Amino acid sequence: MSRIRSVASSAGVHRRTLLAATGAVTLSAGVGYTLRPTDSQAATTASPAGAQGAGAGNAAAEAPVGASRKLPVALAPYTRGTTLAGVATPRGTSGYRRLGDGPGWRRVVRDDLAAPKADRAKRRTALAAFVQLTDLHLIDAQHPLRLEYLRSTDVHAWRPQEALTVPGAVALVERLNALRGAPVTGAPLHFAMTTGDNTDNNCTSELEWFLTVMSGGRVTPNTGDPRQYEGVQNSGLKLYWQADDSVRDADKQVGFPHIEGFLAAAIRETRSPGLNIPWYSTVGNHDAMPLGTYASHSDSYLTDLAVGGKKLMNVSAADAKKLQDSLKQDKDPRGTVFKDFLKAHARSMRSVTPDEKRAPFTPKDYVRAHLDPAFRGLGPVGHGYSTANLDAGTQYYSFRIADDVIGISLDTTDPGGHYEGSIGAAQFNWLDRTLRENKDSYAIIFSHHTSKTMGNLRRDPARPNERRVSGAELVQLLGGHRNVLAWVNGHIHKNVITPHSASGGRSFWEISTASHVDFPQLARIIEVVDNKDGTISLFTTLIESSAPHATDFTDLSQTGLAALYRELSLNAPGARSTLAGARRDRNTELVLKKA
Repeated sequence: MSRIRSVASSAGVHRRTLLAATGAVTLSAGVGYTLRPTDSQAATTASPAGAQGAGAGNAAAEAPVGASRKLPVALAPYTRGTTLAGVATPRGTSGYRRLGDGPGWRRVVRDDLAAPKADRAKRRTALAAFVQLTDLHLIDAQHPLRLEYLRSTDVHAWRPQEALTVPGAVALVERLNALRGAPVTGAPLHFAMTTGDNTDNNCTSELEWFLTVMSGGRVTPNTGDPRQYEGVQNSGLKLYWQADDSVRDADKQVGFPHIEGFLAAAIRETRSPGLNIPWYSTVGNHDAMPLGTYASHSDSYLTDLAVGGKKLMNVSAADAKKLQDSLKQDKDPRGTVFKDFLKAHARSMRSVTPDEKRAPFTPKDYVRAHLDPAFRGLGPVGHGYSTANLDAGTQYYSFRIADDVIGISLDTTDPGGHYEGSIGAAQFNWLDRTLRENKDSYAIIFSHHTSKTMGNLRRDPARPNERRVSGAELVQLLGGHRNVLAWVNGHIHKNVITPHSASGGRSFWEISTASHVDFPQLARIIEVVDNKDGTISLFTTLIESSAPHATDFTDLSQTGLAALYRELSLNAPGARSTLAGARRDRNTELVLKKA
């Protein structure tokens, strides 16, 4: 692929030269420019991120993405702080298991799409390096619409770690900030990308917490009564872990501890340093719809209940199963069955303190919040989104990662409802056009849903005449473009790396990464390397949060809670033990033929 002219140079922005691991390679940093999408087209010329928003034209908005970190040049490749060096490992095989230090996961070379050639390490040139965070699921654990009571039929419908998502996410930010560069090349990290489900209940409080965790500031993960927690964990119901109480609840019966002061610590102020690299955002179904599944923004009953003073905490197993079946079988996209269910159980609801911050946010609210200068952090302004997205009612965009690499963030949520996804024909056509217009640049695609979880073809109520496009059709489109290297996504909470090949030697890798709410709670570094032998390598390296592997039940500090967050997720009843994936889905070198 020919080397294109630097977008930064054409815009008059000064570039910095960043040396990769050998000290002999110039790494072109992403400039944080966004190619603006509208309903029908993307801008054909790059404009500075935030040019239509606050702070346009200042140095932070225009600086190369990779140059925002004050890093030494000629970094040696290293593994410290990654799962190559060590991984949190369970002790024992039954009961409540403690975590401790364990051996790292070795790198696996994947030759499914191209044969690796000898001595490529001596020739390779770093093109880009970034971090993917996915499925943070920052949870307002006291929210009145939560479905915790489904635990009476499905033990994993409520997880004991849910009150600690904020300190857990902050510890992940701290881990990223401590990385000195990319593990293989030593190159500075250009940016971080979140691939959706940044929030859990689609409520304003969670969105503010997410943006503050990423950009820096203080978060008090509490809604309702500012003095105390009000929810299932101090309800006295044995269905849930009553951490502060000595009651013999269902979780304590399998070994969960009694931790005095747990709930007070869980709602205490948490401080985030914010990422020390620029970051971009992709939307997931939990960010787009209440509970990640209901297209119910226009339902006044559900909205009033979300901010009101009543909360349902317990139902019979039979009733819970009926509601869960309506969710799994996609029988209630607009929440009508859910609303009737809540009305039928109104007398069983308990009183809680009302809070307007629990109100659901719309897609436009989501974009507008990203554009708020208070959440700018190290940029770019809008974190990929722009005022053009607000005007067009879209949540997809493209941006330049490096001279030879562009990033494309898709909106795979279906506004018609349900947790599986798809994209509209307008976005599909925009993607095709963007790839063609940037055919001389390699492309990395980002989305929330995977190719196999995009079978929801329900029409968008706002665009009833627009057809929806499935994951299979999207794979065909991406396979038809020689410049596509990878499709990076989440949603399934599991590490899975899938090769996709097409005619004419075209191919790309689909990289799905585990969540940060379910064990083993990971994020992924991805490095793009030109091997100078007709092949490209994508190096994937998983990382954990900065929290220590071992926990201390008496340590309720911010760091202690982050460690407990991980250990509780390991022990959550009903949790899947396969989410780390196979060795070939973790730390890898993914080889591709160079287009």
